[in-house]
Amino acid sequence: MAASTESQGTLNCEILGPYEGHESILSAEACAFLIDLHEHFADRVFQSLQARAERQSQLDEGQLPEFLSKTRDIRDSDWRIAGVPKDLLDRRVEITGPASDRKMVINALNSGAKVFMADFEDSHSPTWAGTLAGQANLRDAVRRTIEHAVPGGKRYSLIPQPAVLMARPRGWHLVEKHFHVGGRPIPAALFDFGLYFFHNARYLLEHDTGPYFYLPKLESHLEARLWNEVFDFSEETLGIPRGSSKATALIETILAVFEMHEILYELREHIVGLNCGRWDYIFSFIKKFRSRPEFVLPDRAKLTMTTHFLRSYSRLVIQTCHRRGAYAMGGMAAQIPVKGDPEANAQALAKVRADKEREARDGHDGTWVAHPALVGVAMEVFDSLMPGPNQLEKRPEDLNVTRDDLLRVPEGHITEAGVRNNVSVALRYLSAWLGGRGAVPIYHLMEDAATAEIARSQLWQWIRHPGGVLDDGRRVSVPMFREMLAEEKAKAEQEQHASEEIGHLASAAALLQAIVESESFMEFLTIPAYEQLS
Repeated sequence: MAASTESQGTLNCEILGPYEGHESILSAEACAFLIDLHEHFADRVFQSLQARAERQSQLDEGQLPEFLSKTRDIRDSDWRIAGVPKDLLDRRVEITGPASDRKMVINALNSGAKVFMADFEDSHSPTWAGTLAGQANLRDAVRRTIEHAVPGGKRYSLIPQPAVLMARPRGWHLVEKHFHVGGRPIPAALFDFGLYFFHNARYLLEHDTGPYFYLPKLESHLEARLWNEVFDFSEETLGIPRGSSKATALIETILAVFEMHEILYELREHIVGLNCGRWDYIFSFIKKFRSRPEFVLPDRAKLTMTTHFLRSYSRLVIQTCHRRGAYAMGGMAAQIPVKGDPEANAQALAKVRADKEREARDGHDGTWVAHPALVGVAMEVFDSLMPGPNQLEKRPEDLNVTRDDLLRVPEGHITEAGVRNNVSVALRYLSAWLGGRGAVPIYHLMEDAATAEIARSQLWQWIRHPGGVLDDGRRVSVPMFREMLAEEKAKAEQEQHASEEIGHLASAAALLQAIVESESFMEFLTIPAYEQLS
């Protein structure tokens, strides 16, 4: 069923895709709420994107980020966030995954993790059908009615005490092309947030929990202020008590790390914590300093959380959050279980354990995993090293992280294997994404849009700067990239000859080549890729 302005009566919206089976998700009342959000905030979203572009121009001209002098009073004064709901007091292990996969949603909620972050962002390929299915899945999960039956096989349903549910909408930079208001596509963040809030906020509050969100890719406290106003408006419009919506903001851009106190302050009635979104953070580091040859990074495999610039960022998140009574959440280790290879599986689990031990010892209040089989590993670590529900009392007061600490480029080489891995991962991920999958196991690591962004942005960076030289002396060049792309595409075609994803490899290769070889840097690969999704 395709709707238009006429099919929604007098509502000023147009739905440009079929939604048969999801009429209740896109009810007239829900659409009216989306229209309200769009009319109040869409222009502000586009202004925020323009501010990002202006800031990028300043960075290109040689400026570096700094802690803001105009907000020094906020950083220096004593204040704390409003408080944390009782069902978010213990977040020691959180699991993430796309909201669109019904069985995955059930398994994540049943995994034993304290929180499940249902994702419409980096692990979600935002097909129209998948996005609507995700909203339906979460509506059913909230009401504990979600079930999934494999034809002729197992039936999945929720356990009595599933994980607490949080939702992550898409970032400010994306639109939902299938839903137009006044002839313009609605910002995807407002679409995802609005539908989840409209259908679930009141029910959640009536059942001793609340509408909880993760906020992605913030670049400034002004963007946090915008989200706070969205929360206030939504609560008032639907008659929800002010401050009952709660959010955790991901610190996953190099600009946001300089404004963490300010982000917490702007959202102080609604925020409960910050999260170290490490993979997007690395991508942001490359993207923001893309014009600067002194910021060329080594192989992606060398960019671990023990490197100085990443460890400094992680510890600063802890110090900032605990001073304000907010939770400091750790990030995602990329490893996943390896089936059929006990030795490789043991190595993967050891890496996950070491990562979680570092986080717990440093003072994080919880962590992320990408697979249900890793919940037990992370839980064991945090149970051992964090016997209480959190570590808010752990405040590294003597920590003094400077701008130079946050901007120190790690040492290391660029290798042929590293270049080839970036080509292969970006190609295979894009192929899967165009086929509707946003979280993809590749070479025993869980790849999502953030990790694919690192891969393609490093290729762009290495080709353009003098530092893009392999450890054997060869320069990373367009001919080298093209040769590897052809080789990796042929390998993927051979491996996927029986897979439905084979049909997307040609499109993925063409898109990757256009992005890597473009003279201008594409802000997000999902923007041009989204044009190819139905």
